[in-house]
Amino acid sequence: MAQPLLLLSNDDGYHSEGIHLLADALESLGEVWVVAPDRESSAVSHALTLSRPLRLGQITERHFTVDGTPTDCVTLGVGQVLKGRAPDLVVSGINFGANMGDDVHYSGTVSAAFEAAILGVPAIAVSQVVGKEFSYVHAGRFARLIASRVLERGLPAGTLLNVNVPPRTPRGVRFTRLGKRVYTEGVIEDTDPRGRKCYWIGGGAPVWEDIPGTDFAAVGAGFISVTPLQLDMTDRDQLARLTEEAAGWGLEGA
Repeated sequence: MAQPLLLLSNDDGYHSEGIHLLADALESLGEVWVVAPDRESSAVSHALTLSRPLRLGQITERHFTVDGTPTDCVTLGVGQVLKGRAPDLVVSGINFGANMGDDVHYSGTVSAAFEAAILGVPAIAVSQVVGKEFSYVHAGRFARLIASRVLERGLPAGTLLNVNVPPRTPRGVRFTRLGKRVYTEGVIEDTDPRGRKCYWIGGGAPVWEDIPGTDFAAVGAGFISVTPLQLDMTDRDQLARLTEEAAGWGLEGA
């Protein structure tokens, strides 16, 4: 029986410690390939490069870099690097810092996993929260555990798992929903060396709402959070309400 085929990517770039620790942690599970951005690419969301050609660099037999986004990396990894061999699992990470709550919409790490789900491949995003006693070790161990479970049991189509690991030794695992946060200062005005105004986005410290059952609440209490995310963002309750109300809107022939 052929070994499982695993494709790894991230948004911190190929030279980040997290992705190499992840590759080492998953090596015993199957044939591991790495396709990662050639530079740090955080907060690029699900951007796909369409306005220029992409460069693919080979570092070792199974390690590659791309001068593009995390989404580009997964697209090239599945469509070019693996040469038609569909991966059994895509794992993105280990990210330096959390990807919880609203941040999943900005995260390149989570978007790489979403791209895998779009391509029909089971996917996991793994992030290591920064704090006292920070170490990638616990994230690596849990990544191996959750990856082995997904390889064995699969995931529903269009679904991925978003994992966040606390900085200290985890107290256990909780399955959660996305939390909610606000930034105290969304935009900071500054002046460049030539005296011109410039702006920094996201300068303030995040403030999280401590809502039970969320990823933030779990990580704040010292637990690993695992949040299932899905591609289909349809609000089904609102869809049903709109469908029911539309009968009285007189829209026919509009």
